[in-house]
Amino acid sequence: MTVSSIVIPVKDVAAATAFYRTVFGTEPHTDTPYYVGFNLDGLEIGLNPNGHATGMVGATAYHATDDVEAAVATLVDAGATVVSPATAVGGATVVAIVADADGNHVGLIQS
Repeated sequence: MTVSSIVIPVKDVAAATAFYRTVFGTEPHTDTPYYVGFNLDGLEIGLNPNGHATGMVGATAYHATDDVEAAVATLVDAGATVVSPATAVGGATVVAIVADADGNHVGLIQS
């Protein structure tokens, strides 16, 4: 698996969007009330205004996989706990979050 996306929980999506426009020096490709996405040389950087409410404690790197549910099962077998089960988030995209033994989040994404 390779990191394909990093999602950052934000409380004020408008302020965060303005800030990251400056940081990245580019406009977002998606700018909605529920997600703002920037593409930086193929790496998706997303702002999630609902992230704190869903338990995100910091930026989460999402690893691309062909089968999120199988990847979750593999990581649970390796000692992870499920933070957010496989969930369709739009189109054919499915995401999940697991935590390692120290509580660090690892995201999985299937497109």
